[in-house]
Amino acid sequence: MRFIRPRSRVTAFGSAGFAAAALIAGAVVAPTANAQTNQTAGHGKDDAAAHGAALAATRAAKAGIDWQDCPADWGFEKPIQCGYVTVPIDYTKPNGKTIKLAVDRIASTGTKEERQGALVYNPGGPGGSGMRFPRRVTTKNPLWVNTSKAYDFVGFDPRGVGHSAPISCIDPQEFVKAPKADPVPDSTADKNAQRKLAREYADGCAERTGRTMLAQMTTPNTARDLDVIRAALGEKKLNYLGVSYGTYLGAVYGTLFPSHVRRMIVDSVVNPARDNIWYEANLGQDVAFEGRWKDWEDWVAKNDAAFHLGTTRDAVQAKWLQLRATAKKSPLGGVVGPAELLGFFQGAPYYDSSWVPVATAFSKYFAGDPQPLIDAASPDLSDTAGNITSENGNAVYTAVECTDAKWPTSWKKWDKDNTELNKQYPFLTWANAWMNLPCATWPVKQQSPVEVKTGKGLPPVLIVQSQRDAATPYEGAVVLHQRFKGSRLITEKDAGSHGVTGLVNPCINSRVDTYLLTGKLDAADFTCTPHATPVP
Repeated sequence: MRFIRPRSRVTAFGSAGFAAAALIAGAVVAPTANAQTNQTAGHGKDDAAAHGAALAATRAAKAGIDWQDCPADWGFEKPIQCGYVTVPIDYTKPNGKTIKLAVDRIASTGTKEERQGALVYNPGGPGGSGMRFPRRVTTKNPLWVNTSKAYDFVGFDPRGVGHSAPISCIDPQEFVKAPKADPVPDSTADKNAQRKLAREYADGCAERTGRTMLAQMTTPNTARDLDVIRAALGEKKLNYLGVSYGTYLGAVYGTLFPSHVRRMIVDSVVNPARDNIWYEANLGQDVAFEGRWKDWEDWVAKNDAAFHLGTTRDAVQAKWLQLRATAKKSPLGGVVGPAELLGFFQGAPYYDSSWVPVATAFSKYFAGDPQPLIDAASPDLSDTAGNITSENGNAVYTAVECTDAKWPTSWKKWDKDNTELNKQYPFLTWANAWMNLPCATWPVKQQSPVEVKTGKGLPPVLIVQSQRDAATPYEGAVVLHQRFKGSRLITEKDAGSHGVTGLVNPCINSRVDTYLLTGKLDAADFTCTPHATPVP
């Protein structure tokens, strides 16, 4: 599962965040490892990593960040500034090899008295870049005007992403040449072909990235990186906004560094239970995507006057299956097969903002104009920079999820689970399985997930979740709410768009502002009515 994702190499589903210390001689430094009470005390490797993280944060606090105008080819306009923060590749070896993490910021727009520090953001993935976050200020996004008066907006490329020692698993040009075959297998031969692709991809990650780096591509290490960034910013405590996978990063950060958190918002929440990370999470996502796909089909049917695709869900589904069958027999425009179609259409259950564009292209195809759909679903084979970004994001997604946790190695289990699931939830199941199958033959040691829980000093966390989210099912918000004592859960009822804090819903927007500006939360959990339904 990838939370907030580009279309993938096999169009198997890959999905789609933010840092406390003592003040000595005017410099912000990190607490000792002993102060990190939830770093699984008593376990040698964890204790060593905790010590390494504290040491790295102390160094970063002294070094600060040399802010400069961003490189022209990064695409960030003034007054956004860019810089780097140095972190160890392996936190158990803080004096060993290091990498540089790219960060950017835009200063708060308010008065000196209004400023409350830095707000650090992670958009999800794993593999997503947060570097566009400061552009919410330069583009004058109305949802963030109040918050930007109080906070510097800070984004970063997590380890392995973008400008932060990017990793790779396959040649970018090969990556975008997605197969035209239907991800749903017709035979054992089809399955074996996908198994071969998955093994080759896993081996490619080791070859192109190197085992040393690959073994350190984990969520706990990214959480430690986040604390080093917090220190480098000169912040005593972290203010953090995490969306999608960024909520799991926030949950792990809050567990490892509970007393370092000032304010934290997690939006569209990954279920952090250890037995859910990550194999079960992907199976659960398949179920949720089917539900939201049906919501979209119902909406298309309700708006048949605009789209002419049928007046019932079943009629719209029949058109979808007809389209897939046509593309399977002969790729649309020679380039769009069922895999590419799925990469485009899955935007509808992901985001309400995709409902109209996807339905419009779908409608035009059946009205005799296939080109809009072909243009929307086709891989861009000419955009080298875009291909590199897409391949890199997919590599980081795979590396983090495969290294974070132990995955089943038995093909019989994968085959049985996905065959059964596909019977009732066919929209995404097999594509998702192929996306994650490299984890079955992963070439470096797989870790055990962090036991997410409330630690000493963790302040109340704000959790925001839509009720019918496909990418991160609602249960995840409930589980994190139970584990983070004192947290508050805002539910957007009868809604399912992924990433709630970026939508216009005054019930939610006002509570986000209030929390970030004052630290105040509702006395109890709160349910908001849904944001406006898209209109054709």
